[in-house]
Amino acid sequence: MYSMRTPLILFALLMAANILNAQPLSVTSPDGNLRIQVKLTDRVYYNLEVDGKEVMWFSPISMSTSKGVFGYQPVLENSEKGSVSEVIKTVWGNRSEVANEYNELKLQFRGGYNILFRAYNDGVAYRFQSRHDGELIVNDEEIEYRFLENYPMVNHVVDSYTSSYETLYTRQHLSAVGTSNLISLPSIIDQGNVKLAIAESDVFEYPGFYLTRKGTHTRSYLNGSFAKYPLSWEPGGHSMFNMVVTERAAYIAKTNGKRDFPWRVIGVAREDIDLVDSDLVYKLARPAAIKTDWIKPGKVAWDWWNALNLEGVDFETGINDKTYEYFIDFAAANDIEYIIMDEGWSDQFDVLLPSPHVNMEHLTQYAREKGVKIILWAVWHTIDRQYKEAFELFKKWGVAGIKVDFIDRDDQLAIEFYERLVREAAKYELLVDYHGCSKPTGLHRTYPNLINYEAVRGNEYNKFSTGETPGHNVDIAFIRMMAGPMDYTPGAMTNSVQGDFHQSFENPMSYGTRAHQLGMYVVYHAPLQMLCDAPTSYEKHPDILKFLSDVPVTWDETRVLSGKLGDYVVVARQKGDDWYIGGLTNWDEREVEIDLSGFTSGEYDATLLLDGINANRNASDYRVEKKRVNSADSLRINMKKGGGFAIHLQKK
Repeated sequence: MYSMRTPLILFALLMAANILNAQPLSVTSPDGNLRIQVKLTDRVYYNLEVDGKEVMWFSPISMSTSKGVFGYQPVLENSEKGSVSEVIKTVWGNRSEVANEYNELKLQFRGGYNILFRAYNDGVAYRFQSRHDGELIVNDEEIEYRFLENYPMVNHVVDSYTSSYETLYTRQHLSAVGTSNLISLPSIIDQGNVKLAIAESDVFEYPGFYLTRKGTHTRSYLNGSFAKYPLSWEPGGHSMFNMVVTERAAYIAKTNGKRDFPWRVIGVAREDIDLVDSDLVYKLARPAAIKTDWIKPGKVAWDWWNALNLEGVDFETGINDKTYEYFIDFAAANDIEYIIMDEGWSDQFDVLLPSPHVNMEHLTQYAREKGVKIILWAVWHTIDRQYKEAFELFKKWGVAGIKVDFIDRDDQLAIEFYERLVREAAKYELLVDYHGCSKPTGLHRTYPNLINYEAVRGNEYNKFSTGETPGHNVDIAFIRMMAGPMDYTPGAMTNSVQGDFHQSFENPMSYGTRAHQLGMYVVYHAPLQMLCDAPTSYEKHPDILKFLSDVPVTWDETRVLSGKLGDYVVVARQKGDDWYIGGLTNWDEREVEIDLSGFTSGEYDATLLLDGINANRNASDYRVEKKRVNSADSLRINMKKGGGFAIHLQKK
């Protein structure tokens, strides 16, 4: 019923909304050094201050949906602040415990949506939340980053939304980003005293996003860009392993109206080394949704990179029982938990049809008797079509996991596949290693049976391409690894000095030194870590094989000791009482000093695998030193051109 009070009530509500809109809205990191300010005008804008300096100007955010435009003409109904200080106990990771401390600002708007802003000591993030019943169509999402100067960037530029994230990094300024460029994440904005890392976390039922530039303006702005929702697709690409989208909708997502949308993340690093040891994407992801006590990280002997080229054996090598028995025996003798049977063990489009040259019942039984587990390779659309029958068969055989390849997309349907497969695999206690995939966004926290991701230009490219360099291998520690674990597949035993690389599919080699490859086992976080070369190549070098047998794949603690993006990196990791230290350099020879007093205590027996004195002429030259050290010592290590090192400190 209408009364004289009605206009007064409406006026009061309008005044309250105007007062809320006019309030200063901000959230500061727990240490007080990072601050987000939010402004509400015709849209929602936010900025970022680091140590009192504005590093990103007020930038607009909105989301166009079938229920209205979230963030357009915003009317604030309520605002809340909160704080969290907790410890996340990891299933596996860079450390056994992750400190999760942040302050949060929650803004509730008329129109059925919220925006959450979080400030950590090492970065900030925001996400939309919708409160609508039924289905929600997201037409597009406005993501913009406005910078006041033309800063340099380090970018991973891809050709299209169909990408396996396997290109080298591009160094360019903001102004050089074109409207046709797509930059995958993470992307680094270098402002001198601070570096910003743009990333995302907790992406589900929604596409991943890329950076580009919209419009022909000369301002130093970057914009988000998304693949549209797929409507039809067909097999295509390499060996018909991809599902190529042939038609897309006008919108980017079709999803539930009551949900959280992905976190838009900006990592903050005062020093380059802060990028190497970031848990920000992990902390923002959903907690574990499955039972995890069965999940066992480990190392894996891999067959594909070395083309099954065993030396000195009395049988013809290839995809056959004798060859895989050798791999199993090698793994069993050297405490390597897994072997992979890669492409060729089955029909590529029917994993229920093993090759006639392998007896899977025999091999799985043989592996079980030796205490080794088998991981099987599959094309993604094959396993997606057959996963129920395949997983039942794999469980019967005693297979430990699957390596899933050639997704090469992160539109909404591809993102749904990533989660669907790891969720279903967990029901059968199967591990999953994604290759030909998009970057991690924290799904491995939600489903820790997702034991690794590729999404990197790794050693495999040395079989069929050129251009990878030791500098690239340093880059990925600072950039790609910020998003999550990384299956680079290290361990090449044939190595090349600068200018002497020879591409070979059957007998591949790596750029840089042998010690550079060994350093990767410490520097790179990989809970399923490959030994890419042939077992017989390692067996020639018992000291290297001893290190590969001993080195862990998950850690109790991590310290990044020194480094510079693109130049070099030194990382120390702890497991129990022991420490491992790894280093990588680009094509520049350099000496580093490692002060043990900062992270060790007591005495250790040290084993050092170092570049040989002639490694600048012969990249396979390495040497081993053994010495007694204590926590008061410093180690001076010389890395040759394209070199590196690996050190094991065994507690006395």
